[in-house]
Amino acid sequence: MNIKRLGIGVLTGLGLTTMVATEIAIAAEQIFVPGLVYRTGPYAPNGIPFANGMQDYLTLINERDGGINGVKIVHEECETGYNTKVGVECYEKLKSKKPVTVIPNSTGITYQLIPKSYKDNIPLLTMGYGRTSAAVGSVFPWVFNFPATYWSQATAVISYIAGKEGGLGSLKGKKIVHIYHNSAYGKEANPTLKVMAEKFGFDLTLLAVDHPGQEQKATWLQIRRKKPDWIFMSGWGVMNQVAVKEAAAQGFPMDRFIGNWWSGSENDVLPSGGKANGYIAATFHTPGGGTPLHAEIKKHVYDKGLGGGELSRTGEVLYIRGMLNHVFVVEAVRNAQKHFNVKVPNGEQMQWGYENTNVTAADWKRIGLPGYPPIKVTCNDHEGGHPVLFQQWNASTKTWKVVSDWIPVMKDLVRPLMEADAAKFAKENNITPKSCS
Repeated sequence: MNIKRLGIGVLTGLGLTTMVATEIAIAAEQIFVPGLVYRTGPYAPNGIPFANGMQDYLTLINERDGGINGVKIVHEECETGYNTKVGVECYEKLKSKKPVTVIPNSTGITYQLIPKSYKDNIPLLTMGYGRTSAAVGSVFPWVFNFPATYWSQATAVISYIAGKEGGLGSLKGKKIVHIYHNSAYGKEANPTLKVMAEKFGFDLTLLAVDHPGQEQKATWLQIRRKKPDWIFMSGWGVMNQVAVKEAAAQGFPMDRFIGNWWSGSENDVLPSGGKANGYIAATFHTPGGGTPLHAEIKKHVYDKGLGGGELSRTGEVLYIRGMLNHVFVVEAVRNAQKHFNVKVPNGEQMQWGYENTNVTAADWKRIGLPGYPPIKVTCNDHEGGHPVLFQQWNASTKTWKVVSDWIPVMKDLVRPLMEADAAKFAKENNITPKSCS
């Protein structure tokens, strides 16, 4: 036997074991936040600024603060192309790295990951999208869809319209058309709109537009015949651009055409030039890059050459929305770290962190977004019932301007619908609801 070779082998083995142990220890001291993004594919123009906002906020926390309470964040993107099957593959690939949360970035992907969340104990943050009834935390303990859902947004849209018409009582007999992306996402608002049409007496027409949404001639022919008082749109990508152009071609008043918060980005109106002037869209955050948080991102990220995109685009709607996703992730991590006295929270601890999210006016000021309304999440309320803003496009300045106060959602109308749908899901899937007493 070659004793020298054996000794070297033992030392090498010990060295490899030490190296692996060190890597595991380092990994244990890092917070893993994956990103399911779509920088390619038909919806890439929307996915790119969204992904950049997500990336830049985590870079800011690492560069300025040294991580979350001193624990560095590791961010890894997985490209989905906005394809549900690929998105699920990304999840399966990344879950072994023990992410503190997964952000599906797609309603279709969300629906596929919900069953997995029960088994894997990985919280899903589906901010303003996904399955609306997942707001019922007792049935969907691992899914969080704050600050507001599609159903709540629909009630705010109807409230906004009512405000322009003279009150909810004035909606009777009004014609409202909902143009929607023919997907799980686009259909989400329909049940609530139907309930409100019956309650308030307006005439509701539902018109589906197939992916990707470039062909809408038949849809707008029906609109021309219907002659609606208002149009509400739940669109995505090129569908929004085409719809705005078609509305302009028909001479439909842009200030009576309202997009939901995924139909209200710069990408949706710029291609129409001046014809989009006056278009309205819902939102759950203010537009523009003049906040203290944007100043911090410039200083600690872009001035160091670490930005994900162009500094001039950090005030865009979808960039801000991507950024907000990770604002909430970081706040939930802080909650879990403090409560459990840990550096890197596990799935159950992050679940607690989300369920105890309570972002006050003082917190928003600390974050760098003063003026945002408080948001409070609980064990059984994973939505929070956040109010909704409305913004209007100014084609001359190429900017969005807020044109409403924060409009409360009709929680008394929406919550029973959520609970009924959640109860049905629990029964169909043999789920025993979690106690939230």
